[in-house]
Formats: sequence, structure tokens, C-alpha cells
Amino acid sequence: MTTPPIVDRFKTGLWYENPGLVQLLGLCPLLAVTSTFVNGLGLGIATLSVLVVSNALVSATRRFLQREIRIPIYVLIIASLVTCTELVFKAWFPALDRSLGIFIPLIVTNCAIVARAEVFASRNPIGSSIVDGLVMGTGFALLLMAIGLFRELVAMGWLLAILPPGAFFSLALAIAAKNVIDRRRQDKQANAQLRRPRQLGRLKG
Repeated sequence: MTTPPIVDRFKTGLWYENPGLVQLLGLCPLLAVTSTFVNGLGLGIATLSVLVVSNALVSATRRFLQREIRIPIYVLIIASLVTCTELVFKAWFPALDRSLGIFIPLIVTNCAIVARAEVFASRNPIGSSIVDGLVMGTGFALLLMAIGLFRELVAMGWLLAILPPGAFFSLALAIAAKNVIDRRRQDKQANAQLRRPRQLGRLKG
């Protein structure tokens, strides 16, 4: 399988296949903990680290796993990594650990991590799987931080932004903004393609 350049991989993870913005995976923690930028940063880093290491381990063991038990093994790997991450947070970042609460252990149930293990890491070498985990995890983490920062700033003048409904409004605005940008980009490309035959015709004439 040919691997696209690293820049294209990051574009895919950050924009075209962002787990939270496009695939709408992991919405429970995304909506629950993004009341502040720091919460989004903490959970984003935790999710990113688990995704990168789980992809590497799944890729390293993919040839030894029977197809019938692959999903339970993926969950076991992810659960072990999440436990280690939770212990790190409790030891070094106790305040952030208390703020995030149950949502650090719930990384185990994040569909984005299991999906990348099944769709990519189980079919590709370790290096490519690590890069995939890095770009997808970065995209998810940046979305968490962006929504957290947006809600925190807007809440200074509109208290609803930091309450649960504000999470839904913020995510909806992010998705709508992305769709508008993509549509404008497609329109520009379509207009450029229409102009080319006209320009060629003028040159031939």
C-alpha cells in the first residue's frame, strides 16, 4: 500500500477525515469536557498518546492475532494504555485529573481509537500506523482545544456557551464552518475547470 506524503497525511487527519469534525466519533468526551481550553488540551493529549501507542502495538501484533478475537485484543491493548495514562495524570496532574474525571477512563470506549486500529493499524506496518495515530490524534486534540477555547471566550459574555448546550452549539458551528469552506473550495475548483477549456479555445483560435 502506497503511503501519501506526510503533509497530505496531516491534511487528512486535521481536515478531511478529522475523527470528531467529519467522522463524528468520540463525541461524548468532546462535548462533555470542552468547557475550557485546559480540559480540551488534557483530554486531547491523553487521547493522542493512547491512539499513537495503540496503533503501534496493533500493527506490531497484527500477524499473530486471529481474526475472531482481534476486537477484544484491541480493546485490551487500549484499556491497558488508558490505565497507564490515568495513573500518569493522577500522579503528575491531579487537578486536571479531577477536572476530567471519568472521561479519562472512557477513552477506552472512544470509537475513533478502535476504528483506526481496525481500519489502518491492523493492515499497515508500524511506521505508517504511528503516523496515522499521530495525525488522527492531533486532529481530534486540536478540535477539543479549539472548541474549549471558543466556549471559554464566548462564556465571558454569554454564560450558555460553557453549559452543556454550548457544546452542541460550538460543534455545530465548527461543522457548519468546515462545510462552508469546503463548498467554496469546490466551487473555485469547478470554476477553474470551466475556464480552462475556454482559455484553450482562445489559444487555438
